[in-house]
Amino acid sequence: MTPPYWINMGATAITTLAGATLMLNEDQWVWLYEMHFFLAGFTIFFWAFGTWWIPMLFIFGAWRHFYKKHPFVYNPLYWGMVFPMGMYTACTFQLSKALGIQFLMIIPELFIYVALTAWMIVFLGLIKRSIKVLTFPSKTTVVKVSEV
Repeated sequence: MTPPYWINMGATAITTLAGATLMLNEDQWVWLYEMHFFLAGFTIFFWAFGTWWIPMLFIFGAWRHFYKKHPFVYNPLYWGMVFPMGMYTACTFQLSKALGIQFLMIIPELFIYVALTAWMIVFLGLIKRSIKVLTFPSKTTVVKVSEV
């Protein structure tokens, strides 16, 4: 259960954002207007599927770190967790606008803080790791790319 599992949720968020953007621009093309119900149905499906992933991913993260005792150490893979959180926030915002469902706006209004907190934690981990590598290069593992 590594952080890239969040990419599964991020893929549904990107699909939701695309569908919501198409719905917001359906007055530009007649064929988009004619496909409104199809677009709305599939966009809601992908949003719901992505929303379903979130609690499960938090549970997997808790299991990994609290039950299996995996240490909280910076890993570049954590950036694969941060981006989908931001994408979910953006797609829910656009979906709320596209469908005119105001009660959905509570999700991006709150989830933006979850995404920003995750981004800040990962960024601080990157800074801490960079300082450690620059200060004590012999005590850290640095992968060197060999010249070809």
